[in-house]
Amino acid sequence: MLKQWDNNHDYHSFANSDEIKVNHLSLSLTTNFETKQLAGLVELTLEYINSHATELWLDTRDLTITAVYSAAGEALEYCLDKQNDTLGQRLNIQLATATTHVVIHYHTSPQAQGLQWLTPEQTSGKQLPFLFSQSQPINARSWIPLQDTPKARISFDAVINVPQGMRAVMSAMNDASAELNGVFTFTMEKPMPTHLLAVAVGDIAFGELGARTGVYAEPEVLAAAVAEFEDTESMVEVAESLLGPYQWGRYDMLVLPPSFPFGGMENPRLAFMTPTLIAGDKSLVSTVAHELAHSWTGNLVSNATWRDLWLNEGFTTYFTNRIVEAVYGKELAELEVVLENGRLQEAILTTPIAQQTLPANMQDQDPNQAFNRFTYDKASMFVHDLEKRLGREAFDKFLFDYVQAFAFEAITTETFVDYAKQTLLKLHSDKITETELLLWVYGEGMPSGFIAPTSTSLAKVTMALRAFDDGASASSLMTQGWRVHHWQYFLTNLPEQVSHQALDDLDKVFGFTQSTNAEIACAWFRVAIRNCYQSVLPYVEAYLIKIGRGKFVKPLYSELMSAGFAVDAKQIYAKAREGYHPSIAVMLDQQLLK
Repeated sequence: MLKQWDNNHDYHSFANSDEIKVNHLSLSLTTNFETKQLAGLVELTLEYINSHATELWLDTRDLTITAVYSAAGEALEYCLDKQNDTLGQRLNIQLATATTHVVIHYHTSPQAQGLQWLTPEQTSGKQLPFLFSQSQPINARSWIPLQDTPKARISFDAVINVPQGMRAVMSAMNDASAELNGVFTFTMEKPMPTHLLAVAVGDIAFGELGARTGVYAEPEVLAAAVAEFEDTESMVEVAESLLGPYQWGRYDMLVLPPSFPFGGMENPRLAFMTPTLIAGDKSLVSTVAHELAHSWTGNLVSNATWRDLWLNEGFTTYFTNRIVEAVYGKELAELEVVLENGRLQEAILTTPIAQQTLPANMQDQDPNQAFNRFTYDKASMFVHDLEKRLGREAFDKFLFDYVQAFAFEAITTETFVDYAKQTLLKLHSDKITETELLLWVYGEGMPSGFIAPTSTSLAKVTMALRAFDDGASASSLMTQGWRVHHWQYFLTNLPEQVSHQALDDLDKVFGFTQSTNAEIACAWFRVAIRNCYQSVLPYVEAYLIKIGRGKFVKPLYSELMSAGFAVDAKQIYAKAREGYHPSIAVMLDQQLLK
């Protein structure tokens, strides 16, 4: 008999947030680069849902708790439960009568999964070390004892002590003019999900982009980042025209060292970005639009559990495309949707059918597994389908009203479905039925009536692929005026088997092996590895050592293992692992250290 899950419960948190809510954190932490630890205290402000509650349950992972007090200084009894490999440990605190504030003294582990400590040699400047966090999905508990669930929205303030001459920044209001005197203060007065708590410390400079937008980066990277992201202010204006006023005051970004494991992370007021976006031609800045879009769909309206992640990522991926269309034109927007669908179709071939639904039913698994192509791209195709059915004007009104209805709330899949039944299905019953809605959300695979997106701009790429398949030389292919997205489509749609002579020809004419565009290089390396084109292996090794972005490193290691290069993959990983973020290393360890 299948287990029945409570869809309102977050199975990835120990917290008793249905009885007591932590609604504010006050942090005071000191960074120690020698021991690779954060140490200090956090004060939690409590709101009682159940007035008779006598215990506070918090999430922790690899934290050392040294003392727990009430705000009045009264020592509170506490204990840690047995370690769970995925979730960490529950911290149980016995509350005194009418305790509204709890103060916890603690320090982190050097192996905290939510923190990466880089040596000076792993940075661009090579002079100072660097620290950055990655809290999503459940890594905030590895650097703060808290209710680590997206259901528990919190405001916070913080004091971060760092070595003099270094700058600290957080997912809060940052002061670019603050003195580098070793003490930085922060305030985030708006309630936000705990997985968006973020901190970074290093040699960090600031460049202005617009009246409320800017970019932080290492000084050596700053000028390139400012040039690459100069359209950010325009993106904010476009986003506001679609979903209403930007609610977070400023939209700044931090370009991190190459080990950052994601394309971007939507931490409010300070989105974290990978340096692999800096291609020199703005060809990859849709990730900037994606993290900005999360300011509405994800940060403002949030998933209540990791099962509901599609509500964040699907609407945001769609919304990203609308921003790209408005700022960079319809051709680029269409290309990106086609590439999205291509990734989705590739995933369909290798993903068990039961996992091909919008809700990520992984309540008893690592929530990192929820971050897949169905959560992003199937959900995006669903939202695009709604737009096609309703027409853009009617759909835009639905989307606007949806965001306003649930602003600063965390919702489940079922909350969305109920809302859609009361609004979408009543107003547009001639365009979509309840059966069709439920098939998209809960059905496995793609609905039978799904029409794949197309782009007339890809006709020239299709012609080139046919010509190449018929034996045409690389130099005879008509590739003038191709964008990065055309090249991505070309490389990902090459035949499974390509001769070494043909690969030599492609590389000689187009220089794929030497490409400085991380997307093109990754797509090329996958083709080359699959066809045992061994001359690329030294370049693959250099790429995997330099870049820690999961989108690139995970498929490349998989290709190496599948193509008979397991020994090479493990040797490369032994060299590269130290530079990867702990959250990526944990996943790769399972694949490469068996």
